[in-house]
Amino acid sequence: MDTLREELKKHIIEELNLEDLQVSDIDDDALLFSDEGIGLDSIDALELIVLMEKYYGIQVTNPGEGKVAFLSINSMADYIEKRRA
Repeated sequence: MDTLREELKKHIIEELNLEDLQVSDIDDDALLFSDEGIGLDSIDALELIVLMEKYYGIQVTNPGEGKVAFLSINSMADYIEKRRA
């Protein structure tokens, strides 16, 4: 498993207190804000913004970018990798 994706899953589980989930329960392509995915809500979106800055030093200030970046674990990892380069 990709280290960044695994790390993101761990941070999400810890920061959002999703104690009923394991890293292996989260598919990299699952929609984070869909009931078929993890089922996150708007409060969780704010937590993801804080998580990105806290762990990766990346500020998400554009709401349009945030919607795309927070679609899935894969989209978050892609967003981070592009900002790191």
